[in-house]
Amino acid sequence: MIERVVDRRLPATLLAHDAKLPPALEQPKLAGLQALRAEAVERVGALKLPTSHDEAWRFTGISALAEQSFHRPAAAAAVQAGDIERFAIGEAAVRLVFVDGIHVPSLSTGVGKSAGAGVFIGNLAATPPNEAATVAAHLGRHAGFHDHLFAALNLAFLRDAAVVLVPRDTALAGPVHMLFVAAEAGAASHPRVLVVAAPGSEVSVIEDYVALHGEGGFSNPVTEIVVGAGAKVEHVRVQRESDAAFHVASCAVSLAASSRYRSVSVALGAGLSRLDLVVQQTAEGAECSLDGLALIGGDQIADTHSVVDHLQPHGTSRQLHKCIVDGAAHAVFNGKVMVRPGAQKTDSAQSSRNLLLTRKAVVDTLPQLEIFADDVKCAHGATVGQLDAEEVFYLRSRGLSEAAAKNLLTYAFGAEVIDRIGVASLRRSLEQTVLERTERQP
Repeated sequence: MIERVVDRRLPATLLAHDAKLPPALEQPKLAGLQALRAEAVERVGALKLPTSHDEAWRFTGISALAEQSFHRPAAAAAVQAGDIERFAIGEAAVRLVFVDGIHVPSLSTGVGKSAGAGVFIGNLAATPPNEAATVAAHLGRHAGFHDHLFAALNLAFLRDAAVVLVPRDTALAGPVHMLFVAAEAGAASHPRVLVVAAPGSEVSVIEDYVALHGEGGFSNPVTEIVVGAGAKVEHVRVQRESDAAFHVASCAVSLAASSRYRSVSVALGAGLSRLDLVVQQTAEGAECSLDGLALIGGDQIADTHSVVDHLQPHGTSRQLHKCIVDGAAHAVFNGKVMVRPGAQKTDSAQSSRNLLLTRKAVVDTLPQLEIFADDVKCAHGATVGQLDAEEVFYLRSRGLSEAAAKNLLTYAFGAEVIDRIGVASLRRSLEQTVLERTERQP
């Protein structure tokens, strides 16, 4: 079945590496990306589509993806500013808009304005020559693609990419909003994001996947985030595509000494969605906080795989992942914490909490600890259940109907994660969405 997905997506010109390369890759300092893309093409030809027989995909078969036919748009669909106005985030200093994976300058705002000396926020093709070396050093270097078909496919199709480069000791005043719009039914897109926060810098980024239609499509994003020594990165990821879409994403994060990375991921859309999140603490004293919420119903499938890799001593990690599963939906959480030899004084805690709203709803959760150091403090836990009958009874005793009581408790369960988003307008918008999605009729 892989041929039906991959061969149809890889044009002969890409396989042949003809002269029609993306303009950004023609820069001499980005020449290494050309070789990297060629290597990715080879890996796509060698790798097979994962199935439920593969351990990492055993709860989430993707045979339905192989049965679909997608096309890759040559140009961005005609999207107007009014079409995406409802997704605007007022606090954002810059908004980068990509339609079906293609950058649209006319819809992007704040690009080119001075956000600080040496700051670059824009499309890969607009990378300044003096920043090309930084991009080449990190793009495609953190998200492993040699054994990951979808990451290899993304790199093989490398064209446009959202690039955020923040120089040393610089703090951006507002968040950077990267809006990826699915506009054309049946389109396949391969969004790419690179964030490099130099030592001592601070930046907040919002990665937002939306749809203008209810039809199917295939989104295959890859994000790489590099957090320098003492730097801080806030990362919000929202996936609210069509319930008929396929969304398979990878995110790789590299943490330097005493760096701070905080992420909140919210999955609401797609018929089948998957996020592979890998965080590596490469130096002492790095900290990360990973919060996630999957709110699904009907026949949706939402799969989250995370790895927090403590490579050095004095690392701290916290993870809370919640799933609210309605209808006959299926949620998966597989979280692994690795503590390598010598990574003493590691402090890690992971929690998976899951709420089933119907008898047909399913959750598979597998928190894991792999510890190879003896002076650490690590814990994990998982719960799967329904609404607490005593809590429902308490609210009913205060005058609420049974339906209202259940709605309130379900909303509160999900809102705990939403409340951790630091951008007020986005937080309010998502809280309203969660409230609407969790309302159940009497």
